[in-house]
Amino acid sequence: MEPHVNVWIEHNGVVVLSEWRVKLLEMIDQTGSISRAAEKMNVTYHRAWEKLHEMEEGLGFKLVTAQVGGVHGGGAELTAKGRDLMKQFRAFDLGLGDEIEQRFTTAFK
Repeated sequence: MEPHVNVWIEHNGVVVLSEWRVKLLEMIDQTGSISRAAEKMNVTYHRAWEKLHEMEEGLGFKLVTAQVGGVHGGGAELTAKGRDLMKQFRAFDLGLGDEIEQRFTTAFK
């Protein structure tokens, strides 16, 4: 047996951060595009945009600034708050796996 944990953070009952949502932010940061991030995550652009919008609405601030496509194409980049939140979640999540493993081992000796 082995433990598995899925961590998410809610604000006023709305999921604003999770492994999947932070991965979306990371992909936007890497690709500079919501559509390319969605493609890398094997989801539709609509789903990626919808989750991003839910996060921003729940938090009350923008995580991403986007430019509409055109001759030179569009683009997206994380805001400073978006980048900070992504890093904070990763720092928070970093040691949880080890902690869960230790507690599991103690509980299921």
